[in-house]
Amino acid sequence: MNGEPLTILLVEDNPDHAELVMRNMEDSQVANRIIHVEDGEAALDYLFGRAGYADRNSFPLPHLMLLDLRLPKIDGLQVLKEVKTNAALKALPVVVLTTSAAERDMAMAYEYHANSYVTKPVSFEEFSKLLGDLGFYWLAWNKRPW
Repeated sequence: MNGEPLTILLVEDNPDHAELVMRNMEDSQVANRIIHVEDGEAALDYLFGRAGYADRNSFPLPHLMLLDLRLPKIDGLQVLKEVKTNAALKALPVVVLTTSAAERDMAMAYEYHANSYVTKPVSFEEFSKLLGDLGFYWLAWNKRPW
């Protein structure tokens, strides 16, 4: 990755779920930097460099977004749709990490081009494997495609 630190944007409103994800990533040494926001509006502000996130040195575009669907202000499916229909962000890999096992949510997430869909609760072993797989995927990349 040309020495660029790996940045992951975690969009999760449940503090316990966010803590579990962040601890797991730190333990697995998947990311150099984890940015956590608690609602869909903050996620879009971060991604589009709005509302205090304009300085890309302080708030770099992420290499990956982990996205909950059940979010306050703007739901996760709307966030996903806005990201994947934006020319500058559509290549951003998005893993939906949610409690919803509803077929409709899964179908909509894939229709909006989610890269993966993981239903919580996920076991520590499954989540560690997912993070390991993602880490391997990112190490193989030379740079962001956008």
